[in-house]
Amino acid sequence: MAVTKTHPIKSTLKAAIDYILNPEKTDGKLLASSFGCGLETADIEFAWTREAAGDRGTHLGRHLIQSFAVGETTPEEAHKIGMELAGAVLGGKYEFVLTTHVDKDHLHNHLIFNAVSFVDYKKYHSNKQSYHFIRRTSDRICKEHGLSVVVPGQDKGKSYNSSIISDSLWITFSCSILVTSSAVVRDTLSASFRMVSSIGEEGFFFKYLPNSFAPIVPSR
Repeated sequence: MAVTKTHPIKSTLKAAIDYILNPEKTDGKLLASSFGCGLETADIEFAWTREAAGDRGTHLGRHLIQSFAVGETTPEEAHKIGMELAGAVLGGKYEFVLTTHVDKDHLHNHLIFNAVSFVDYKKYHSNKQSYHFIRRTSDRICKEHGLSVVVPGQDKGKSYNSSIISDSLWITFSCSILVTSSAVVRDTLSASFRMVSSIGEEGFFFKYLPNSFAPIVPSR
């Protein structure tokens, strides 16, 4: 079970990269990887790419954080999951630095990637479509690694192997994506309510709570 959030980096790229590379958090940097750039020179190489692309935007990169449930995975597997997610989402087109932090009870990955591709110089666009792609990709990778599914309205996950309802009926999946963009949140909430109406027609009901809603699954 992993929870992921992402946000843009507008002015503190080097500081952000230095933070995620902290040896005390990454087992002496053993849990640190990079693609298309060096670990220690990533911020400079990011800038070279943006300059070559003629980019004058305010986004220097994006920072994605993936947190895992306590005891559900190992540092090595968490890092592998992070690398698989980065490869699938970025398609080998964006420089990135990935680290796994082990200084907390829960393992968590930090992925910082360039705002501009070093392959075709196109900007990375964070929107509703990219959000859903990250979520679907995260779900697939978690499933492949046997991580649990977050069941809405419950505190703990449900394994994919024991799932009794089609994945398409779950509003929240094993790797729930929390996106800070207000536009994405608005679109996602709208889609969620449309899904509630559709699921209701199939006999599934929802109990509304103060700040959320939880599904009630009828017995078969």
